[in-house]
Amino acid sequence: MATANPAFDQLMRNGELIESPNEMTPEYKKELRHTLTVSGDTELISAPAYYLAAQRAPSINAFMTGVAIIQDELAHAHIAYHILEELGEDQEKLIFSRDPKSFRYPYAFDVPLETWTELIVANLFYDQAGFCLLGDIHAECSYGPWKRGLNKVMAEENFHLRNGRTWAKRMAAAGGEARANLQRAVDWMFPLTVEWFGLPDALKMHSTQLDFRLKGKTNDQLRQWWLSLVVPYCEEIGIRVPAHREESDGQVTYVLDYPFPCTFDAELKRWDLNDPCSWDDVMQRWRARGPRNAEMVGALQEEFHKFRQAHPR
Repeated sequence: MATANPAFDQLMRNGELIESPNEMTPEYKKELRHTLTVSGDTELISAPAYYLAAQRAPSINAFMTGVAIIQDELAHAHIAYHILEELGEDQEKLIFSRDPKSFRYPYAFDVPLETWTELIVANLFYDQAGFCLLGDIHAECSYGPWKRGLNKVMAEENFHLRNGRTWAKRMAAAGGEARANLQRAVDWMFPLTVEWFGLPDALKMHSTQLDFRLKGKTNDQLRQWWLSLVVPYCEEIGIRVPAHREESDGQVTYVLDYPFPCTFDAELKRWDLNDPCSWDDVMQRWRARGPRNAEMVGALQEEFHKFRQAHPR
């Protein structure tokens, strides 16, 4: 995509890294800011989302693992917000003064995680989705400071994934109530994570992130990558998911066994897999946010403002 800046165009063509705002075009900076905001908001909001469930941990060791994951997520958010500050954003206002509905994170985090089992499935599904998205950015990103910052993030996301896989396998093998609870969590969280990657490619209005090398894969390619990792693992441990593998002419594709999209009741955590809906319906649900949006963002912002009142500058 040619711009009015020949030096910038040359960097893009050569596959070189952008290292400072001085090398950017306004369009590139806008898209970079958007991508960083989604990343920072997603990492930040996972902390209160995970904390509620971590309090239901079955042991002190398990709770401490949950707290360690939350600490990692906050550190990952800081990396994205710090880079945004270098691009001219006010980090404090960005986190603590925005309306909750303006935060740009996947809708899945607005549905409460209320048990340790649901936290484990979040590690298994949500963190795997984050790993795919950030892994793609890490490999392809044209902005040097973020590409290097993601070195730490990717290493720690592996820890989160291992925690999810280890516990899910243990719960599945235990049978009885533990296995039944795991299956129930998978039933509502799997389709939510399929949504995580956004609109299907056929409905995408632009490809600026791809043009600027801020990502390398399309939404559908990222969704397929995620499916190729979680579907075989769930099958391996004997947990049902509504998707299957198909192969044609040497090409492997994972196919959903339900209409995509379809209707979701967030309050009941229940999908109607026999009731297709439109993407306009999904966008309306996303924009309205879910049951815990205001609560989670409000908790973060309220404590900060209390601290500021008690410790004025």
